[in-house]
Amino acid sequence: MTFEKHNEEVKRVWEAYRAGRPVRVPLAFGINARYLLLDDALNTSGVTFKEYSDDPEVMLSTQLAFQEYVRFNVPQDAEMGLPQAWNVSVDMQNYYEAGFLGAPVYFPEGNVPAAEIFLTGDGKRSLLDAGPVDLDKSPLWRKNIEFYEYFLEKKRQGYEFRGRPIGEVGIRGLGTDGPLTLFMSIRGGEGLVDMYVDEEYFHAMMDYLTEFSVAMIRKARRISGQQERQDIFGFADDSIELISVDDYKRHILPYHKRLAAELGAGRADSIHICGDVQRHFPTLISELGVKAIDTGFPINWETLRDEVGEGVEISGGVHVATLLRGSPGDVRAETERILATPITRGGRFMMREANNLAPLTPVASLAAMYEAVKEFGRY
Repeated sequence: MTFEKHNEEVKRVWEAYRAGRPVRVPLAFGINARYLLLDDALNTSGVTFKEYSDDPEVMLSTQLAFQEYVRFNVPQDAEMGLPQAWNVSVDMQNYYEAGFLGAPVYFPEGNVPAAEIFLTGDGKRSLLDAGPVDLDKSPLWRKNIEFYEYFLEKKRQGYEFRGRPIGEVGIRGLGTDGPLTLFMSIRGGEGLVDMYVDEEYFHAMMDYLTEFSVAMIRKARRISGQQERQDIFGFADDSIELISVDDYKRHILPYHKRLAAELGAGRADSIHICGDVQRHFPTLISELGVKAIDTGFPINWETLRDEVGEGVEISGGVHVATLLRGSPGDVRAETERILATPITRGGRFMMREANNLAPLTPVASLAAMYEAVKEFGRY
């Protein structure tokens, strides 16, 4: 691959897509540092997730090595080769919100770290009884700030990797995985039982967690020099896949509306929503004003475009297991199948894996997917 030629094509593809005159479907993989950390062939230093999570120098060097690998090996509609600058961010995977609330974090061998369920038994009301969380007293939040300031200091010192400086520096806490997902991460499956048998407690927790996420995001925005309220707002809440549309409207939608009102312009412009959630899309669009949906699986590509309309942007694509275990031919065939459905109608479709690229996924399969998009995704 000639990176210069590739980058010129990528620029044309995205400019045309954003102008509403797409020449073809763009493809961008969701991929993070776990792709390197959990692959012994790439993680030649043997860095563990705990070492990565406990030492800002290790986190920085690992992120830079990961970005370098992606830029020189993973074909997609993103700039390849050395960048003008490296963008880095505090990385706490998906445990950060629960961790800020006090959940213990554990590090299973061969997997990503996760928060432990701690609202159990007689302690289920412990957060409510303790009152609002003071983030400045949260050990994990203080670590977040410490790492963020370390990255900023390295940038101020003119630190370079492969002759390129550090560019943007990100802090953790600018987004939320959603109140129901957060509740289940600290309460477990009992949280869904609470919804039906202890509604007073359930809604007290939904109120508590919504206010917590609003306060967290506002604080992270202030620290990183952003406005507390912004015109564009996006979030996630994967756990709504576990409930019906009626239960979503009754029990969860009001809290999603509060997030949008407190942090955005009264609407949720985008949402990431994994799992069997397609039945919720019309409600998210009509009630929250969602204009972009990042999907996972399963998705019925034959019907989705008719269900959401041509004005809603959809991101999604080949199942991560197909990419991980299938042959490049399998990946090519599945990519072609998806692109042949009505999902491309209107030019508001972005191809990606469904959802978040698994470690050990062969680059040959990623290349097969990209070549199929370039061949079958043209308008």
